[in-house]
Amino acid sequence: MSKWKLSHISAGLTAVTVGYSSSVVIIIDVARKAGASDDMVISWLFALGLGMGITCILFSWLSKLPVVTAWSTPGAAFLLTSIGDYRLSEAIGAFVICAMLSLVTAQSRSLLKQISRIPPSISSSLVAGILLPICLAIFTDVKEAPHLVALFISAYLIGSRLFPRYLMLLLLVMSVGISLFMGSASGVVALPSTSSGLSSIFTLPEPIWVTPTFSLSATIGLAFPLFVITTLSQNLPAIAIHHAHGYTPDHKPILSGIAIVQALLAPFGGFTFNLAAITAALCMGEQADSEKSQRYRAAIAAGVAYLFMGLLASVVVALFVSMPSIIIHLLAGLALLATLQGAIVRAMEVEHHRAPALLTMLCTASGFSLFSMTSAVWGLGLGLLLLYVQKKPASA
Repeated sequence: MSKWKLSHISAGLTAVTVGYSSSVVIIIDVARKAGASDDMVISWLFALGLGMGITCILFSWLSKLPVVTAWSTPGAAFLLTSIGDYRLSEAIGAFVICAMLSLVTAQSRSLLKQISRIPPSISSSLVAGILLPICLAIFTDVKEAPHLVALFISAYLIGSRLFPRYLMLLLLVMSVGISLFMGSASGVVALPSTSSGLSSIFTLPEPIWVTPTFSLSATIGLAFPLFVITTLSQNLPAIAIHHAHGYTPDHKPILSGIAIVQALLAPFGGFTFNLAAITAALCMGEQADSEKSQRYRAAIAAGVAYLFMGLLASVVVALFVSMPSIIIHLLAGLALLATLQGAIVRAMEVEHHRAPALLTMLCTASGFSLFSMTSAVWGLGLGLLLLYVQKKPASA
């Protein structure tokens, strides 16, 4: 009988560490821009950890296949530029509608197939346009703090060469350390001003319900683009990664279950859940287990780690909620550079798709909102329209 191995735990912990270190600061910033209090930010991280933990453990155990879930980092990057235009209750309502859209899509294989027909160049340029302003923010504070920017970029360059797997962990530790130093130097302790005081840092997080409200503007401006971005940039690539590693689970019940969990946890801050792509691969390779049939245990270990991180939500927020904006810009921008690079490469791969992809990327990156539709919706629509116009034969 097969037993648990250290490699299972190591692979699972690595997947969670990579996921958290690359985007937890973005999640916290999204929650704050949505109007969440510090206690609500803790609730968001608790809900996310709980949802990812439950879905990882449940679906991996039932299918005996490595099923790793995650929050949508591209989705969070989109929300970072758009969520401030809506009330918190409207944003929560958009999360619920996004879950419903995901559930309907999971029930219809033909609908999922139709969505997958959107050219990768257009979907990748949509992601690139969302990430571009965040990555450009790396350099927005050069004039005010040139030495700090130089320090982070130097660490990024050195880490990319010497220890790329642990690069984001290094930058995360640097960010926390420098933030604490800056806080102590200015006489400000970098801890959240939660309603229950300093002791709340060491207590279990408390879920906070926010009653969702539904509006057409939030549905069009937040829910729909969040659904499209998550489906195209997370779920579809994750399915491809499953197949690339020789796993062929029935994704219909898995995607349906994930959508239901999102709908239940959205009022507490679970903005989106999806199949993981990059971090999932860490639990599917030989480093997890030489026996392919036992690698599901690594995904279960990742689920346990997610639950643990959810329980530590108050500690995570204590470390990040008072982080200076310049540190947030540097950490978020550097964390998303690799994703931006991959998106731009895929967007420009097909020569006759380059003009529509460029239009999509620039329109999305502009960040405007018109007729209750965000720039991501306009960018996707304009890109697909130009693609259609280019394909249509010219009249004689």
